[in-house]
Amino acid sequence: MAEVTSLGYVVVDATDLDAWKAYACDLLGLQAVVDTPDRLLLRLDEKAYRLDVRRADTDAVAAIGWEVKGQSELEELAAALESNGYSVKRADAEAASRRQVSGLVEFDDPEGQRLELFWGLGESTERFVSPTGARFVTGTGGAGHIFQFVHDDDAYGRLYFGVLGFKLSDYIDFGPGMAGTFTHCNERHHSFAWAPAPQMPPGVGHLMFEVDDLDLVGRAWSKAKQGAAPIIMQFGKHTNDEMLSFYSMTPSGFQVEYGYGGKLIDDATWTPARYDATSYWGHEFTEHRDPNEPDV
Repeated sequence: MAEVTSLGYVVVDATDLDAWKAYACDLLGLQAVVDTPDRLLLRLDEKAYRLDVRRADTDAVAAIGWEVKGQSELEELAAALESNGYSVKRADAEAASRRQVSGLVEFDDPEGQRLELFWGLGESTERFVSPTGARFVTGTGGAGHIFQFVHDDDAYGRLYFGVLGFKLSDYIDFGPGMAGTFTHCNERHHSFAWAPAPQMPPGVGHLMFEVDDLDLVGRAWSKAKQGAAPIIMQFGKHTNDEMLSFYSMTPSGFQVEYGYGGKLIDDATWTPARYDATSYWGHEFTEHRDPNEPDV
């Protein structure tokens, strides 16, 4: 069965590209390869880009790009989505070229988040050069992970497990009757996770980028404490993936988790677990947190 292999890219609508450049480049260490009044194209490895920030009238995650192995897998997944009631748009060559991919289909998830499946993301002939010296953990693990707040828990299980081929990593209980579901599609502990939060609008809660040196997280943490970005969660260590990280607010209103040391999964030996807390220590919320946000 065809399945998603990794998180490929994220497309963001933004009202303030100057703020995004300072946040992404100066704090996180991404490299801007297109920097115009209307677009900020950002690299974090050998790929042509991983984050595409476009000027818009509102701030939002415009699209999440999930990678598949090739054209036949793309067609198989598109057909599976259609048989499960999703309206799938097969992008033409011009649209695929804009995304710098070889093949592309688009659809909306159960609560309206635009998702894209693609294969063949372009690679740059230029070496990735981070303005902060950051080295990101990507490769077969993809760009990182996405966490979403949802209303229909079961619908996301049917989509990600039943159609897109994700596997269960584990659960975290956030409160009575409320559990976060963490899933993987490669060796990264989770590439997609979601939690039901009926008190909040559904949508992306955070995007995670992982670096290969704890000092890089520490330096960014110091910059954030000095005012580079609003801190949402203090530095801490998660239970399930053991990531050492902190969370800050992007200029577009969702968060980025910036971390080191995430656990890897071997499906031959992995057994899902259940946790009653998100962190072993740290990750305390700050005054910048949305009061409706559950303790995730």
